[in-house]
Amino acid sequence: MTWKLRPRTARRTAAALALLLGSPVLQPGARAATASPETAPEAPAPATASGRDLGREVLADNDGWAAEGTGTTGGSAADEDHVLTVRNRAQLVAALDGGSSVPKIIKVAGTIDANTDDRGRRLDCADYATDGYDLDAYLAAYDPRTWGGAKPSGPQEDARKASAARQAERVELLVGSNTTIVGAGAGAVLKGASLQVKDADNVIIRNLELRDAYDCFPAWQPNTGGLGDWKTAYDTLWLRGATHVWIDHVTASDKGHPDEREPTLFGRNYLRHDGLLDITNGSDLVTVSWSRFADHDKAMLIGNGDGVTTDRGKLRVTLHHNEFHSVVQRAPRVRFGQVHLYNNRYVIPEDGDHRYSLGISTESRIVAENNAFETPGHVEVADLLKSWNGSALTQRGTLFNGFPVDLVAIHNAYNSGSETDLATDTGWTPALHGPVDSAGKAAAEVAREAGAGRAG
Repeated sequence: MTWKLRPRTARRTAAALALLLGSPVLQPGARAATASPETAPEAPAPATASGRDLGREVLADNDGWAAEGTGTTGGSAADEDHVLTVRNRAQLVAALDGGSSVPKIIKVAGTIDANTDDRGRRLDCADYATDGYDLDAYLAAYDPRTWGGAKPSGPQEDARKASAARQAERVELLVGSNTTIVGAGAGAVLKGASLQVKDADNVIIRNLELRDAYDCFPAWQPNTGGLGDWKTAYDTLWLRGATHVWIDHVTASDKGHPDEREPTLFGRNYLRHDGLLDITNGSDLVTVSWSRFADHDKAMLIGNGDGVTTDRGKLRVTLHHNEFHSVVQRAPRVRFGQVHLYNNRYVIPEDGDHRYSLGISTESRIVAENNAFETPGHVEVADLLKSWNGSALTQRGTLFNGFPVDLVAIHNAYNSGSETDLATDTGWTPALHGPVDSAGKAAAEVAREAGAGRAG
């Protein structure tokens, strides 16, 4: 399963890394300061048993859409002054340098909690609340039985927005061009953060667990879905206007605060999490490999709204050897994107909620080949697809509980009547990819090797 990695000539720059908030410079190889008085031992380099340095590796030739053109090299060209090991939020913010394009390799050691102050003190929702925000008062003010269907406005909505802005200052972390973020060893975790690659090019994120991007202040949207719904702010990992991005051996989940444990308010689940990985706003040339997306509702959105026609010709994404485990929907949902989806494993547990797996939306062009689905008895093949204005899906080699199936034929035979039949040809043939194994072989390998801590 391991690619032979051939380095490319990467861009270099002589600009110095300016550190934010007056934080101390993290010298290469030096022991980074921690928020506690105790000094942790130096973390090992993120190398595998074979001696590979994950921070210096680049995407292999032909490994999906992110290999197109100049390829994806991340921060592999960083000089030693810009290879930084970070152990807390303040150090991570300093290393990210406000999203600068200076080539950099950031090694995450241990668990970093984004919901902490500059001294490392844990922050909870009460610490962010301001201007008199109170959930009970918010619910009383905007109860649909008395407020109606108008958009919330007034003191409690203003206070919610102000409180949300305070949390956003802590948890939204901007990743700039020419950056590699890699877990140092098998236990690297970024908790509570919304990692955002915005208008940046050439980024690698590997060997890292991204956990629980928890929104303290969801907003009520009365007209969403007819009944209204709660809108959350933070995707665990959000690519917007990003190009040449490789995401590899990442684990993303709501671990710690699953939405299913949240209360029902205004008749709807009080959601605290948005997407695990959203690829929007004209992002392009992305490869997601050997990663695990788990225990979540809306896992992955590729594209914005149906009317965002500027996304045409973009949103070219490859998803291979990933696991979607206990994911309710959007695995992925695609608008406009030219997406190659191969050798992925889908697991729907017996007690898991499930609406659909593949969302076929406006002008999407998905080629899905040799993917494996493992489901309980109450989930049928026809439940795996959902179409909103979608017109076609190319699929082949699909396994459903060990049996070969034709997703499109079954979808067309059993759709609700409100969905138009899907054509079987999306009009393109993927060229940038490695060997496409049988669905059964790939599923076994993904079960063993996908996710953080398993790179190499």
